[in-house]
Amino acid sequence: MKFLNVQVVLDADNGIQRARYETEVFMELDDKTTSYVILSHRWGAEVSYKEMIRLMRMEEQEREQVGQRGGYKKIVESCKQAMKDGYRWLWIDTCCIDKRSSAELSEAINSMYRWYRNSQKCYVYLNDVDEPALPTEQDFSRFGKSNGWPEWFSRGWTLQELIAPAELEFFNTNWVSIGTKEDL
Repeated sequence: MKFLNVQVVLDADNGIQRARYETEVFMELDDKTTSYVILSHRWGAEVSYKEMIRLMRMEEQEREQVGQRGGYKKIVESCKQAMKDGYRWLWIDTCCIDKRSSAELSEAINSMYRWYRNSQKCYVYLNDVDEPALPTEQDFSRFGKSNGWPEWFSRGWTLQELIAPAELEFFNTNWVSIGTKEDL
């Protein structure tokens, strides 16, 4: 399982050059013995595994374009939260799986529940919630495409990502915590 090195990602985002960025940004580690956090989210304009590896070698304009994507901002904000919570390793499906490898993709799909279960904490990013609390009533005017609830609750992986992790914390679009699975 490939994990993002939280410090390397944050350094890169702050423009700190590392000679070995490409080999340090991801680390192959065992999910059973590694303390890590994991991100559950809706897909949008994401950053791929290949782009994360190439990030520091990109021309400035291309790097800026990647940095403007919502997917990149999710990666950085997840890393900031992981750092604040004392974690060095983070797993995000959109950039930690090399989808060019069918074997790696198949392994990831078959191992997903275990990876969520073995995480120390799961961050749920609700990109369409801007309030400081989870909605308690259906609101078709705000969430019309997803049966009146935030989109995260209408995706195929939601149930396993809600059940598997022991600890789960919800964040709104501004990365403000809006509660834990236990609290809510």
